[in-house]
Amino acid sequence: MTLSLREWMALSGVKFGTSGARGRVTDMTDRVCEAYTSGFLGYLRRIGDWPDAGGFVAVAGDLRPSTGRIMAAVRRAIRAAGGRPIACGRVPSPAVALLGLERRIPAIMVTGSHIPDDRNGIKFNKSSGEILKDDEAGMMEQAVAWEETAYDGEGAWRGGAEPEPELDEAAGEGYVRRYLEGFPGRPLRGLRLGIYQHSAVGRDLLMRILSGLGAETVPLGRSDRFLPVDTEAIREEDVALARDWAEKERFDAIVSTDGDSDRPLVSDESGRWLRGDVAGILCARFLGAEAVVTPVSSNTAVERTGWFAEVRRTRIGSPYVVAAMNALRAEGRNRVVGYEANGGFLVGADFELPEGRLGALPTRDAVIVMLGVLMQARREGRSVSEAVAALPGRWTASDRLTEFPVERSRAIMERLGGSDAEGRTAAVERVLGGVVGDRVADVDLTDGVRATFRRGEVVHLRPSGNAPEFRCYTEADTEARAVSLCAAVLGQLRDAEEGG
Repeated sequence: MTLSLREWMALSGVKFGTSGARGRVTDMTDRVCEAYTSGFLGYLRRIGDWPDAGGFVAVAGDLRPSTGRIMAAVRRAIRAAGGRPIACGRVPSPAVALLGLERRIPAIMVTGSHIPDDRNGIKFNKSSGEILKDDEAGMMEQAVAWEETAYDGEGAWRGGAEPEPELDEAAGEGYVRRYLEGFPGRPLRGLRLGIYQHSAVGRDLLMRILSGLGAETVPLGRSDRFLPVDTEAIREEDVALARDWAEKERFDAIVSTDGDSDRPLVSDESGRWLRGDVAGILCARFLGAEAVVTPVSSNTAVERTGWFAEVRRTRIGSPYVVAAMNALRAEGRNRVVGYEANGGFLVGADFELPEGRLGALPTRDAVIVMLGVLMQARREGRSVSEAVAALPGRWTASDRLTEFPVERSRAIMERLGGSDAEGRTAAVERVLGGVVGDRVADVDLTDGVRATFRRGEVVHLRPSGNAPEFRCYTEADTEARAVSLCAAVLGQLRDAEEGG
């Protein structure tokens, strides 16, 4: 039987979000995962990015319980397509992406990132880097055939469990080498860092990198159970853990990542987690970036610093950031970087620095953010908190409503994003004006609905691209106001949903 990948999406409920295909584990059957992989490889062959036979594909995954089964399905699909899978094991998304870039081969990461472990996903990288939105459109038109008798009625592979493949450690080792060779001289010497490990797939590699760069590293909070740590909507328990660890120990910072270790968490010495779009500014400054790409949801302090020749705004999601970085390079910009409010940082060029050399890695990476924040603070002779305090005084906050019906999200977007500017302004004022206590100055529909009010406060509403969640981003002149405004807006939307 043959179906297009678009038809597979409709049948399975597993769709493309901002970071690849994601869905419920029960929907991501062996048959569905093999179909997605086959469609990806068929598309690569069509555009000349993968050979007709014998091509290598790097495969890795995170630590959630369903990942091993899905990795096996991905490897089967590669072999069925005439390819040779490289089993990279459980390593960070940027590690397997880096291997693909270095060897000029595709790379596939099985991960649901920060979302709960009843969901999972597959992230696809071409030989030149992660797939973009145009690539997704091309993949969806690929015809995928399968042998129905190979699967049971639930879509599970009938062939039984396969032996574990021989592990190729090149991805993990290459990722460690990127930083230890890139920054010689132990530039973190004298720093004491807490490493919040939880269930992050890169937790052991992170310890090796930071200690190898000279820091004293203390492991914290390791978990054998998967924890959905979200670097953009930080859980209250993670806020409390960092604060308690900082009170009990003397740390210069505490660092962590999300599940697939491509997005960072960095705290100051008191255990206060930095917002990703604040850490991104400091990291871009450390690298001496000429041009910065960041989504519309990121803190406007980046423009107010005056540090960068150009700041380009995009829709939310790394594919949009990568596309804009590519455009800037084509226009002649050389020292290009991108970052997101979730902390993901993308290095779009090679950088020569006083501390060493860093090669391009145009996909989300957590480690460079940690190093950038710590080394930039050290350059300035400041603590992390002092480096943050020296930035322009704009504060952002974000949170989400989980298990929020997609239909409800769509209705809110349609209500607020009217057909004309006057109608949009009026609709936003009706829904949010009372909560904010101000009139609307501008409504931006680049991605979701982003309302700027006359006193400069911002409320940005957007459905998640990866899960049935509804996200809110706010910006204000004080942290307390940004946090309280975000809570008030989500509270109003939650009450409206519960009230029908």
